Formats: sequence, C-alpha cells, structure tokens
Amino acid sequence: MITIIPKPTDIPSDNSTRMVMDELDRMKYPYRVRFLEAIDPFSEELSGSTIWVCGIRQNGHNFETLQALSLKNRIINSPEGIVTCANKVMTSALLIQSGIPTPETFFTESKIMAGRFIKKHGKAVYKPIYGFDGVGIHLVEDEDELGDPPYYLQEYVPNDRDFRVFVIGDRAVGAIMRVSDHLTHNIHQGGCGSAIDIPKQMAEIAVRAAQSVGVDYGGVDLLACDGSYVVLEVNGTPNWHCMQAPVPRMLAEYLISQDKNR
Repeated sequence: MITIIPKPTDIPSDNSTRMVMDELDRMKYPYRVRFLEAIDPFSEELSGSTIWVCGIRQNGHNFETLQALSLKNRIINSPEGIVTCANKVMTSALLIQSGIPTPETFFTESKIMAGRFIKKHGKAVYKPIYGFDGVGIHLVEDEDELGDPPYYLQEYVPNDRDFRVFVIGDRAVGAIMRVSDHLTHNIHQGGCGSAIDIPKQMAEIAVRAAQSVGVDYGGVDLLACDGSYVVLEVNGTPNWHCMQAPVPRMLAEYLISQDKNR
C-alpha cells in the first residue's frame, strides 16, 4: 500500500495530490492519506512502506519527520532531495559538480565581492536562496541595488522564455515552454505556458539534472543558450501545469512500480 502525504498548497482548482489519487483509484491500487502533522515518526505504524510526498511545508517539523521516516520507509521524493531542490546554493553546487550546464553562479556575504561579479557581467540575476514560484528574483546592475547578505547571483542569460521538463525516473516525460515579458516566466508570475515536444538534448540535460540532485521525479527549468540549454533549477515538488503528457497517470504508475519493487 502507498501512503500519500498531500501537498499543503493544494486548492480545489489546482490539486496535484488528488490528480494522482484519481489515477490510483482507476488502477484500483490501494493507498491511504496521512498528514505529516499527525504522524509520530517513532511509531511502528509506518514501517516498510512506500510514502509519496506530494509536498511539504518549509519548516523543521516536516523535514525532520520525513528524515526519521526515511530510516524505515521508501520515500518519494526523499527528504534530502526535496530540501536540496529548495536550496538554490546546493542545487547549483551539485549541477556544477555533475558537469551540467548552468549559468555562472556566485554566492557571498560580501557586498563588495558581489559588486565585482555584477560588474564583470554588466548585470546579474539576484535570487533568494530558498525562493519559490519566481518570487523575489530580479535583475541588479549595481551593488547598491542589493539588500542584506547573503547574495546568490547568476549571470544573466538573455531570453524571453524558459522551459520546464518533467522527469520521472530516467525519462523526460513532458515539457512546456513558458513565455512572458518580464524576467521570470513562472506560471504563478503571469507566464503563459504551452506544451512542446522535448528535443533530445533538452531531455538528456533535464534527466541528468534531476538525477544530480537526487530526486525520483522533478521539474527541471532550463533556458536556451548558445545552441544548447542551461539548467536554472530543479523543483522537487513540481506542478505540471499546461503539460499535455498524462503526468498524473505516469506518476501513479511509477509509484506503483516502486511499491511493488520494494
């Protein structure tokens, strides 16, 4: 049986957890729904189980509960993978270590050093370390535009669109192109998404990126650059807005396969 941890941000009109549960219902595969706030990780009730975590709150309780549960259960995605994806610094470090193309990245507490990086590139993209949905991302052209440290900066790659590729296991199963007239193209920031076929090179880079941060499935965000693609980040609890691929069914099939293999 699969245990499901619902995404806290699900709403009736955008319920990722329910979409996958509906597919499990169609396949007549058993599951139960639990909430992290009501789980005692020291109880033997959850042991040897497959646990699908559709999403968590970014707080110590949720993460520590998952960490403890992971000792005796198969968790998808792992708590380490989810937290890594939420941390832009660690994500970038793993992408670079794995040789995956990504914009030049800089991280410092020194405003002077950050200013040198900005001057080197003419302008840079500032991002919150633990940001989501494109919130707080903006261009900076001078160190005086920076707030309080630390500073996570990336070179600016000129673009009017980005791409999100949904990866499950070792396959890129769906992709969208997101277009907007501002810096971030996230759907939540007003970007317009449309499904696209996945070029081979994009698929290969996206799969490598998801594997490098240690997730079973993820949403990999990329930009076109110099005839190839660079990876911006990997989302460990992604939505699949605008994708034509039947992601909920594919995800349900993956969960079933992992539960049976366990």
